[in-house]
Amino acid sequence: MDLFEQKFRLAMASKVPLLNRITHYIVTRKGKQMRPMFVFLVAKMVSNGEVLDRTYRGASVIELIHTATLVHDDVVDDSNKRRGFFSINALWKNKIAVLIGDYLLSKGLLLSIDNNDFDLLKIISVAVREMSEGELLQIEKARRLDITEAVYYEIIRQKTATLIAACCSLGAASVKPGSEDVETMRKFGELIGMAFQIKDDLFDYGTNSIGKPVGIDIKEQKMTLPLIHVLNIVSKKDKNWLINSIKNHNKNKKRVSEVIAFVKDNGGLDYAVTKMKAFQTEALQILQKFPDSSYKSSLELMVNYVIERKK
Repeated sequence: MDLFEQKFRLAMASKVPLLNRITHYIVTRKGKQMRPMFVFLVAKMVSNGEVLDRTYRGASVIELIHTATLVHDDVVDDSNKRRGFFSINALWKNKIAVLIGDYLLSKGLLLSIDNNDFDLLKIISVAVREMSEGELLQIEKARRLDITEAVYYEIIRQKTATLIAACCSLGAASVKPGSEDVETMRKFGELIGMAFQIKDDLFDYGTNSIGKPVGIDIKEQKMTLPLIHVLNIVSKKDKNWLINSIKNHNKNKKRVSEVIAFVKDNGGLDYAVTKMKAFQTEALQILQKFPDSSYKSSLELMVNYVIERKK
């Protein structure tokens, strides 16, 4: 990870001092760095410990493009904080933030193209396309509040799981291009991503010690699994009350608290936890196909961390 960080800093470098100041700010306030970890651990697991230069490049491209999407997200959401620090748009305003996102995206594309890593670039480009589609599908459905469980899974598969799937398939492709491990690990990453997003959805009903305030999904009219399940099982009267609460009273703190309590009391959280654990189990089963190694053990730990994390 130390060597990756050096290469990642180099990949961001520019001749424009303002750009370097902002990218330095981004690097020093990095998050958990789960995505590059998935790239390296998968690469090492499928190749008995081998990591190539293109593995580092692939991890850098993922991180560059992921960071670009986060910078743009903060502009769209008018968000002033990211991981507890001021966002780029809060410090340097929207125009600069959008340009920074564009710059990071182009640096990621060029890093792949300059090294003929076209197979890796395709994996990442598909992920970016799907992330955009997932966000737009969620926005479209949020207006109507008619999301089925199947549509919810499709949204989170595209919005969240596709990037973790890209990390895992890219890790395999960086050391064993064209092998069946590339698709196997893509599926593995997708399953982890699904569990990861359900865990995030559960936080909305939990404690205040996490990154987002409780009830924010309800305020933003986001239909998450606990709520979708409860809407499917309650009486027509209760369903109408829930939909009316989310559509017309989502800024009312007392009403939001009542919705959270109602979803909890009707088994919404328990149902979501069961589904999350099913994705976790399926992901762990895929790992059983590979010989035991410290890398496989670390991946098992990361799968478990995804659903046991506290924030």
